[in-house]
Amino acid sequence: MQPNQSFNPAEKVLPDAGSKLNKKEQVADMFNNIAVKYDFLNHFLSMGIDKGWRKKAIKEVAAVNPQRILDVATGTADLAIAAMKTNPKEIMGVDIAAQMLEVGKKKLADLNLQNTIHLQLGDSENLPFETNSFDAVMCAYGVRNFEHLEVGLKEMNRVLRPGGRVVILEFSHPKAFPVKQLYQFYFKFILPTLGKLVSKHSRAYTYLPESVMAFPEGKIFCETLLRCGFKQAKARPLTFGITTLYTAEK
Repeated sequence: MQPNQSFNPAEKVLPDAGSKLNKKEQVADMFNNIAVKYDFLNHFLSMGIDKGWRKKAIKEVAAVNPQRILDVATGTADLAIAAMKTNPKEIMGVDIAAQMLEVGKKKLADLNLQNTIHLQLGDSENLPFETNSFDAVMCAYGVRNFEHLEVGLKEMNRVLRPGGRVVILEFSHPKAFPVKQLYQFYFKFILPTLGKLVSKHSRAYTYLPESVMAFPEGKIFCETLLRCGFKQAKARPLTFGITTLYTAEK
């Protein structure tokens, strides 16, 4: 598929601006390098609030009584595991970072979920699945990392069945004082320092706030979903707008 021509500032934010690799390759390399520490940092840096965000996302997934679910940018499979509460027959998780998937596969084996949840390497811009083959498609904190946002969203729409639902979690920007100021200070100074200290990766947790600040959120992202073939796109801010839960139908 060819890259879209729309302007998404986050597409220009790179983990390593000096690298000759494209964004997709840089993102895969970054997550491969922090895979072992990713789950710890994810929960620690969000102070555990991320678990509640996933629960709210899964309630939206459950509304369509899904039998087959696709988790795009599944990472270490946290959202896929949470989606087991919907009692699906199958959950497919795809990600471009092999080491993240290896961590996820170990978690599935420990929970004896490997017969229901299947993880594989996969590119959001060229999903290896048939058209109209999933009841729900979900993605937690992954669309911001797409090299070509609209190409990935159109692929998610393609594999979703008519009447199915897409559910997306993504970081956003609090608007109200003093949460906005506290959030910006934490995101720009505390999070990168702690992330670098624990992950030993110099750019991963600097790239995170930079990409979040550039990502088109709220109404703009809902309009992007509509442009990519979805309908009834809605944005629901969570925890003072630190993250946003997006839903749309096909």
